[in-house]
Amino acid sequence: MTDMTQLMNSMENTLKLQNRARAERRAQKAEQEKKAFQDKLMEAAASKAELDGLSMKAKGSEDAVQRDQLIGMMMGL
Repeated sequence: MTDMTQLMNSMENTLKLQNRARAERRAQKAEQEKKAFQDKLMEAAASKAELDGLSMKAKGSEDAVQRDQLIGMMMGL
């Protein structure tokens, strides 16, 4: 093997290693972004569940007030 061939092989191997390293970094970044997105989805789902609970509680309170008003009106008759 000549020195020039060795140099070319060395450069080729270096490029392959650099490309592999870039691909691994992209894969890690994609995995981190996926995890962050899943975390945001979980937070959104938890917030929605909390809001739904508050909404049901408010609706229940509103229904109770209306029931009490109807009973009060019926008692007054």
